[in-house]
Amino acid sequence: MGAFGLLGNAFVQILTPASLLLMVAGVAVGIVFGSIPGLSASMAVALFLPLTFSMTPSMGMNTLVAVYIGGISGGLISAILLNMPGTASSIATCFDGHPMAKNGEAMKALGLGIVFSALGSIFSFIILTFCAPMLADVALKFTPVENFGICFFALTMVAILSSGNMVRGILAGMLGLIFALVGMAPIDGTPRFTFGTSNLMAGFDTLPTLIGIFAISDILITAESMGSGKVETIQVKKVKGFGFSWQEFLYHLPNFFRSSLIGTGIGILPGIGGSTSGMLAYVTAKNMSKKRDQFGKGCPDGIVATESANNATIGGAMIPLLVLGIPGDGVTAMMLGGFLIHGLSAGPLLFVKNADVV
Repeated sequence: MGAFGLLGNAFVQILTPASLLLMVAGVAVGIVFGSIPGLSASMAVALFLPLTFSMTPSMGMNTLVAVYIGGISGGLISAILLNMPGTASSIATCFDGHPMAKNGEAMKALGLGIVFSALGSIFSFIILTFCAPMLADVALKFTPVENFGICFFALTMVAILSSGNMVRGILAGMLGLIFALVGMAPIDGTPRFTFGTSNLMAGFDTLPTLIGIFAISDILITAESMGSGKVETIQVKKVKGFGFSWQEFLYHLPNFFRSSLIGTGIGILPGIGGSTSGMLAYVTAKNMSKKRDQFGKGCPDGIVATESANNATIGGAMIPLLVLGIPGDGVTAMMLGGFLIHGLSAGPLLFVKNADVV
């Protein structure tokens, strides 16, 4: 049976009422988990994993992928409305999403985030479907030198994002490095800055740290304004549809394609994740834009870049999982457990024995 025959057979299995209902339920549950700061896509997939025991392999994996997509996408809701990233992938969405909400454009910001999140996922899954083996070969050629280069480049983004107040940017970058140094050293396992407390041996988890950084400052600002009796009322502007015109959609397409490619590329490399791809896409969009002075003040381009990239990371992270049996991030590590539960062995043989599931 040819490749298109396998695809047709797979779609016949997936496009059934029961499977579609599970997809909708999975996305809905994922969005709830993603939109609540403190919960995550990994937690949603972990909780849904036992529910797939009685399902067929294709239906079970279909449901888990739906939860994964919903969990990553849901983070934009709290990022835009509360300035608190629901997931680590939505950090950069706060930069322009919340200023847009404060300007009364919350509905437009949510519309942009939802549409380009969906398109970013679709883009990466098309690449996953047709180019997975070739891209996996590229990922195998990445050595620690290349990974170091990506990490170093990510750190240089501090300078780009801090233009205008370099001292504050350097202090923020140093604070991030201090948080990252707590816990066991990755090479020799030496405890660092644990102060004799076993609770710090695993270091600080990214999501609770981010919630503390973003949420506490917003809570203090809100408490101060309520104490002084100067509570700010924001008039939400009414919108039609998703809040943007067809011309605006066409304008954002180059940014979308560029950011989705960045997200897919970062997703292929194991262990880097959506937070890095979102930041890289945001910085790239800012450098390529003619209105870079508007970034950080409510520029729609920033939302398009981050949401396209972090959702495109999903398809990218699935490539090393399916082709090599190596999880691309924490969520795909959970999904590897799902494969084992259903008697599937992730890796090259999966394409031979269970091509329809792939």
